[in-house]
Amino acid sequence: MPGLSKRLVVLLASSLLSIAPCAAKTATPPAAAGWDGFVQASIDRWFVLDPAMAVYQGAHRYDGQLPDWSEAGLTRKAAFLKGVIARAQGFHGLTRAQRFERDYLVQVARGQLFWLTDADQPHRNPAFYVGGGLDPNVYLSRDYAPAPVRMRALIHFFDAVPRAAAQIRANLTHPLPDTFRYYAIAGFSGFADAYANDAPRAFAGVNDAALQAQLKASSQRASAAMQDLAGWVKAQAPGGDYALGADRFARMLAATEAVDAPVATIAAAGKADLDRNRAALVDACAAFAPGQSVPACVDQVGADKPADGPVAEATRQIPALEAFVRARDLVSIPGTEQALVRPSPPYNAQNSAYIDPAGPLDKGLPSIYYISPPDPSWSKAKQDAYIPGKADLLFTSVHEVMPGHFVQFLHSNRAASPVGRLFVGYAFAEGWAHYAEEMMWEAGLGKGDPKIHIGQLTNALLRDCRLISAIGLHTGGMTVAQSKALFRDQCYQDEGNADQQAARGTYDPAYLNYTLGKLMIRRLRTDWTATHGGRASWRAFHDTFLSFGGPPIPLIRREMLKEAAPHALF
Repeated sequence: MPGLSKRLVVLLASSLLSIAPCAAKTATPPAAAGWDGFVQASIDRWFVLDPAMAVYQGAHRYDGQLPDWSEAGLTRKAAFLKGVIARAQGFHGLTRAQRFERDYLVQVARGQLFWLTDADQPHRNPAFYVGGGLDPNVYLSRDYAPAPVRMRALIHFFDAVPRAAAQIRANLTHPLPDTFRYYAIAGFSGFADAYANDAPRAFAGVNDAALQAQLKASSQRASAAMQDLAGWVKAQAPGGDYALGADRFARMLAATEAVDAPVATIAAAGKADLDRNRAALVDACAAFAPGQSVPACVDQVGADKPADGPVAEATRQIPALEAFVRARDLVSIPGTEQALVRPSPPYNAQNSAYIDPAGPLDKGLPSIYYISPPDPSWSKAKQDAYIPGKADLLFTSVHEVMPGHFVQFLHSNRAASPVGRLFVGYAFAEGWAHYAEEMMWEAGLGKGDPKIHIGQLTNALLRDCRLISAIGLHTGGMTVAQSKALFRDQCYQDEGNADQQAARGTYDPAYLNYTLGKLMIRRLRTDWTATHGGRASWRAFHDTFLSFGGPPIPLIRREMLKEAAPHALF
């Protein structure tokens, strides 16, 4: 997913049509008094056009619906986004908070419009669909309603899948690069398996023969549609170029993250961070394994694997991490929600670990931290190497749960702005979670143990190589093989992770946002705490930063530092 789509309440169904594209041509600029209604109407219409997002937010009146991916549907979405931008920019007399919300909303619309039209993802990139609503997990794993209710919603969802599959097939007319094809085949065939097998198992306890028969029939039809789509992709000859190109890559950064720094400047900042972390790794390895090479040292740390597997180990890590965060007073942890650890489903095993946070309307539900098993088609040695060591996994748990994404989403669910509760950007979310890893080490996690530090540094290097790889693949002519070598040689990744990371960079060009976001947050912390008490004000900084929801970080910098325009991002 290029970017994290977050959540919000459903607002004022009666105003759905008030944000039609022609509404951009208002004769006079609208006044501030109408701003809140405009935001509400825009969000309502957004949900109508993207009901899968609405369901993910917990707006279950949209259960079972999928977006309209026909050419007419895509055109409507583009027109809507352009209308949001035009009308939002026409408001005058807004308060400071409303101006911030306006800029936030406009930036979200620009970002989505970029992927839809400029990058032309619906026609060129299957990631648009694999991450765009075909995942049934919200019905299978979120206990937001009694099982029969969710079962009926899932049946409606399955009934919508064949139409969606036909639209996808009609849209993906351009030849797909090999990495795109592999991702699409894995994603679509994974959905086919989940529809046919995971869904019936999830609702096996529902004692309703008629409903069970409907689920079986609908799941099989949906599964067949996805399997046919995967087979169609597999039969296509590979071709096409994955690279966005330098100009479009720069437009991506400006549209999605409000970052207008030259790409060369960002590349230099990423290389400097890589060099910093590599030097720290050399020092940590000298302390942990004197006389060994860095790769041998990293392998030794990685060989210390949890005896009962990463899911059990991560389950033990979370309460210990929470206790550390509270003891060091690093950030507020609002609410009483939990984060549970589970193996990831096969259809989403391309991500080694990720969290599925509950929506703000799904009150009191846990978030699920998923950890992926290795690809069963790999050799045993490659599978064994893929399973994370304890130190590596510790910082993955920091990233995904405490105080990373889980805590971040606890805050965004409570943001004052409805836009903040709905839209959490890629650099904000992944930047915060990655920032949290280094921040926790700086705060004393591991008590200076070089082995623990190596776990933190290998995670940091992985994200450094993502930044360098994204820029290289999309602006510098880097090949997938060269990207894989970068991950192996410069960032000490195992064979399986290097394969996955190099491929991901082709269809997820925005995965540079982990390091880019971290660097922007670190610079903002330095500048803000300089006048707010230094290290003693970390909690205040973190709570303030997270309170905005998840906008582009340059907007937060402008707000927190009262800058007319950000003058330094990293």
